[in-house]
Amino acid sequence: MSDPLLKLLEIRKRFGDNEVLKGVSLDVTAGEVVSIIGASGSGKSTFLRSINALEMPQSGFMQFEGLSFDFRLDSRLFPTPAQLQSLRARVGMVFQSYNLWPHMTVLENVTHAPTKLLKLARAQAVQEAEALLSRIGLYEKRHSYPARLSGGQQQRVAIARALAMKPRLMLFDEVTSALDPELVHEVLVLMASLASEGMTMLLVTHEIAFARDVSSRVLFFDKGVIAEQGSPDILRQPESERLQQFLHRILHDKVGHAISNDSGQGVQA
Repeated sequence: MSDPLLKLLEIRKRFGDNEVLKGVSLDVTAGEVVSIIGASGSGKSTFLRSINALEMPQSGFMQFEGLSFDFRLDSRLFPTPAQLQSLRARVGMVFQSYNLWPHMTVLENVTHAPTKLLKLARAQAVQEAEALLSRIGLYEKRHSYPARLSGGQQQRVAIARALAMKPRLMLFDEVTSALDPELVHEVLVLMASLASEGMTMLLVTHEIAFARDVSSRVLFFDKGVIAEQGSPDILRQPESERLQQFLHRILHDKVGHAISNDSGQGVQA
């Protein structure tokens, strides 16, 4: 077994009196695709955002590519601003909301961070960005502004913008949940392509079929802890009653949504 690319130990996060993360530990090796599932409020998104310190844990330890953090405020290993910048330069993150800069074109969105943070020459940044945009089928949209794109196109640009920084780890926080159902597929296809190429990925998702087909490992969060984890087989044969209940509800919700959509289309017709 190779050393983990990312190591997290006893990560705790509290908002006021609400302890959202209750000592979560995880090792991730290079090339793994780890899907994180769970009900709203279970701590999964907070956990993902803690990895690049968008949410700063109150305690716990983290190691990533030579960086070692102790999140206790009085620790000599508490992350410095320079260390956090180094971390975030190597950990790409894509959110539910696309967060594209509306005053910049697609090409400008993708080249901004490489030129500012990686200090790439403008010509090289443009060349690499255009190659990424060609890959995701949006080269012809490179001079368009985000408002002229569909939600699925904007999310693919957001992924390309993160990839332009050549990250060692990609974090995806429910990136399809704000999309219309017909636009979800194009984003999942891109993510599956990244997984097949060996990109190390952690993703919070409600797309259970995608998690089952693409993941190396699945984590089920419940009430601030990892309640069950294992290969994608746990989505077919969950051990815990809580995961069984969660998967049953997800399936029921999807069936109900499909029936509702079919009924709506019938009325409009």
